[in-house]
Amino acid sequence: MYNAKYLKFVKEQYDELKRINYMPHFRMLGSPNSAKATLDGREILILCANNYLGLANHPEMIQAAKDAVDKWGAGMGTGRMIMTMAIQDELEEKAAEFKKTEAALVYPTGYTANVGAVWSLMAEGDTIVSDELNHASIIDGCRLARGTDRIIYKHLDMVDLEKKLKESAKERAKGKTMIITDSVFSQDGDICPLPEIIELAQKYDAFTYIDDAHASGVLGKTGRGTVEHFNVYGRVEVQMGTLSKAIATCGGYVAGSEKLKYYLWRRSRTYCFSTGFPDPATSGATLKAFEIILREPERVQRLWDNTRYFKKELESLGFNTGISQTPITPVIVGTPEKAEDLSKLLYDEEGIFVNAVRYPVVPKGTDRVRTIVNAHHTREQLDYALGAFERVGKKLGII
Repeated sequence: MYNAKYLKFVKEQYDELKRINYMPHFRMLGSPNSAKATLDGREILILCANNYLGLANHPEMIQAAKDAVDKWGAGMGTGRMIMTMAIQDELEEKAAEFKKTEAALVYPTGYTANVGAVWSLMAEGDTIVSDELNHASIIDGCRLARGTDRIIYKHLDMVDLEKKLKESAKERAKGKTMIITDSVFSQDGDICPLPEIIELAQKYDAFTYIDDAHASGVLGKTGRGTVEHFNVYGRVEVQMGTLSKAIATCGGYVAGSEKLKYYLWRRSRTYCFSTGFPDPATSGATLKAFEIILREPERVQRLWDNTRYFKKELESLGFNTGISQTPITPVIVGTPEKAEDLSKLLYDEEGIFVNAVRYPVVPKGTDRVRTIVNAHHTREQLDYALGAFERVGKKLGII
């Protein structure tokens, strides 16, 4: 017989989530993820995937994964603290080369990369200064760094950041200070003012940690991310990124100095106590992805051409796209019900999938659907989507 208190807790949580209709649909892919894909048995135009450069089913990546499995097997069966494979080290070297850092360390996911790195780098007596809209993985990493002084500054507000740094400088003694921020924020699509953050870090004796998950493969002339976008090479101590978005495989990484990698390999618990990752197939496919991105910079250009076109046309129709500066383009409708209705009608009547995002993921009154255009969307597909948004938006009284 299961424990009664446990059963009561699970039932109460289940009933509440059902009552508020929180995240009612988890769509089932029945084909590879592309601009059009089979979703719940229907061919659907996907307009919310992180597959920014259209690499998720690139034939060269598929072949590279198969070749790696043929050579290295399906998996390691042990942690990389005990043994590692040459292809895994090669991938980390390629990730560092891509980010133009000395070294990189690959984790099972971006979440474990942030949690493991933040937790390891910060100790009792240290100070963390964090943007209020940072990703959950950053927040959890900061919470785990026990004994630190955790300070939140207003979103992208450099005046408030300086105020918080100045106030904390008076109180801290010998401990170090970290400013940590997403570089591209995943719900609003805005970009952190990295040069200003770096200047404040130097002024107040802090170091800078950026989460480049939605920037790697997206920002910068060659897609290397926020450091390339602002040309601030050599001025950001820690860069975290994911392999699961523009790179289109799986995993996360932390890039920086050789000493940083050496330290995290031995002290970052989410790395040390995870079974060896990346597996051979992921390593092979990811190596090929980096090669393709650098070989075909036009993919990044197509991504931005599509982004500018789609964003401009949505705004001309009267939709509120917020403060987005990137391919992440929210359509803000203001209530959970309208967000769910917009997502549902686009799916049911127009064959378009955009996910509804509602409180508490975003602040109250900013409920939305989140669109993400990709490099492989055609102009015809984007025009169809814009027509569908117009039809459904008028039906719901949004425009």
